[in-house]
Amino acid sequence: MNPEPAERTADFDEFYAATAKRMVAVVFAVTGDLAEAEDAVQEAYARAWVRWPALTAEGDPTPWVRTVALRLAVSTWRKARNRMRAHFRHGPPPDAPDLAPDRVALVAALRGLGDDQRTAVVMHHLLDLPVEEIARETGVSPAAVRTRLSRGRKALGARLRDEPEPADPEPAACARRLTEEVPFHG
Repeated sequence: MNPEPAERTADFDEFYAATAKRMVAVVFAVTGDLAEAEDAVQEAYARAWVRWPALTAEGDPTPWVRTVALRLAVSTWRKARNRMRAHFRHGPPPDAPDLAPDRVALVAALRGLGDDQRTAVVMHHLLDLPVEEIARETGVSPAAVRTRLSRGRKALGARLRDEPEPADPEPAACARRLTEEVPFHG
């Protein structure tokens, strides 16, 4: 049995350290589920490790890892739709970090897009990838990517322009709602 060369291990470790957080952020932006994003990214890196010599011989392995992670995440999401609905009903896990209101609004707006539009918007605007690269990674024409971007931006704009509810409602109205929602047991 040949041990893994230290050089290969160090090269992979350096690549992982430099790209993993951003990869999770991208997949999270597409899926809206941090746990699913982390799982998909970890699996993508595990698959990359097995193919590491071939991936590095071809050049930058980042697009390959990103494509695998996004495909895994979308596949898992489709298979686990009922489980995810239960997750959204019960809220995020207690150890999830609080997000700023603008990020919450963006994630909610991204969830409202279809898979294809969401993927195009995230890859173009969060990763700054050109249309041609997105087309290559997703297997569609550049024209299809431009259409998805246009429609996705239009839908996001409409969702993000909605006026939020006032932060400090009138105290009497708030108290009235509270007593209507929570019965008093004395």
